[in-house]
Amino acid sequence: MLANLKLRRVYDGLLYFAESTRNLQKLQGHRHIELELNLVVQGTITYVVSGRRFTFSQRTLLWLFPQQEHQMVDRSDNAQFYVAVFKPSVIKRYCRTPAYEGLKRSASGQDGVLSTVLRPESFELIRKTMDSLMQGSLDSDILNREAGFGPASDFHFEHSDAYALNAGLHYLLLLCWRSQLAGKATRDAISLHPVVRRALKLLSEGHTEQNLEELARDCGASKSYLSRMFHRQIGIPLNRYRNSLRLSRFFEQYQQPDRKTMTQAVYAAGFGSYAQFYKVFSQAYGRGPRDCLRAG
Repeated sequence: MLANLKLRRVYDGLLYFAESTRNLQKLQGHRHIELELNLVVQGTITYVVSGRRFTFSQRTLLWLFPQQEHQMVDRSDNAQFYVAVFKPSVIKRYCRTPAYEGLKRSASGQDGVLSTVLRPESFELIRKTMDSLMQGSLDSDILNREAGFGPASDFHFEHSDAYALNAGLHYLLLLCWRSQLAGKATRDAISLHPVVRRALKLLSEGHTEQNLEELARDCGASKSYLSRMFHRQIGIPLNRYRNSLRLSRFFEQYQQPDRKTMTQAVYAAGFGSYAQFYKVFSQAYGRGPRDCLRAG
């Protein structure tokens, strides 16, 4: 799915700080024309890219290049990470020397996820730079709720000083690339079994209403084999992953311009009942949906 990050012309990119404790579920696979980088501050985050699973821990800097399909499939309960994106025009304008030629690559020339575990001093410098650029941005609760750019809603990223943000983003991009080149690229990945890849594809296409038996049949496997292999390779139970997708779709449905009622959004997301939705939501966010959404 090609995602429109809806960046206004005045911005050369965006930056926000994501936290598992308040970042609402956005787990569909997607791609975009912008370059994205993540910096893991705490805990772990897990992506599936090109049929392989990558898990990144504290101090890891990772790059998702333009048009590169990626899907966050899990994050630890204590995960904290920065997400920064840069418009193609920024790459063209500021990456003119051979040292930055690697930033011009596209998904077609990228195998997996480029990443490095930063030295402590480099990590602290980049983290503090990112933190300083957040000054003047929207409230972190809002940015987390909208995944930075607000998919399927009229939300747009905003900052009180676009020019200062842009200057900082230019510096941040070059700083992070120099740190990537100075570090040792990480290549740890798990190649996914075709059955797991098929399950991820079906679930991302909206088959969250299927029960396990139906999903396993469409994947050409038994229920026990699919469940066991999915948990082993993705790192979380299939049912937990499916419920995370349902939560993601609930928020998309609930934030549509022709706003559905909460109950309508619950069923449109693939939940079998409001009681099931309430239980899953409360387990994910520590409070009921009406309290959480009212706070937003």
